[in-house]
Amino acid sequence: MVPLMILACLAQAPETFDLTAAGKDPRWQVAGRTYAVVDTLGKHALKLPLVPLMGLIWLKDYDFTNGVIEADLLGQSNPPQTSFVGVAFRVVDAQTYDAVYFRPFNFRVSDSTRHSHGVQYVSQPTWTWQRLRSERSGQYEAPVVPEPDGDQWFHVRVVIERPKVSVYVNDARTPALVVNELSDRTHGSVGIWVGDGSGGQFANLRVTRKP
Repeated sequence: MVPLMILACLAQAPETFDLTAAGKDPRWQVAGRTYAVVDTLGKHALKLPLVPLMGLIWLKDYDFTNGVIEADLLGQSNPPQTSFVGVAFRVVDAQTYDAVYFRPFNFRVSDSTRHSHGVQYVSQPTWTWQRLRSERSGQYEAPVVPEPDGDQWFHVRVVIERPKVSVYVNDARTPALVVNELSDRTHGSVGIWVGDGSGGQFANLRVTRKP
């Protein structure tokens, strides 16, 4: 067994990626969305508009296996079903990827069922949220506690130690969601994601790769 101290030393330094360079930096691949650079609530961000398609922006030829993906996300609490924002990994192309995403309109609702649908893992194209909710109810989505404000920026940290995926929000020490990956892919790129019928804003994408 490799000592934890040695594993920590093998981890690469965090890499910060400028999302606002989409359209200028050829590394960024864009599917399903146009985009704009905005300044919102104190952050310089990339804004994706609300349209009836899933949207994905990822890094071309970037290889990620295990590590940590962090980003600041901004959705909206109203109207319901118009805000699905998250990060993607194991990205092969616009149809094949894993993602962890959030439903800010469910963060602080009083309805217990909706509240339990705050954060979701999916593995496209096989394991969609519809299939997971139907066949594995309650296993791949969960509430976010403490509940963020659905109309403010929130920080996401996704820790991937294949097969385990742990999702942390803001300063919480306890993960909001822990799942095992459903994809058989061990590599792929990383990026940001919005759902069908959703817009969103994204800033401060940072990736730390580990062995």
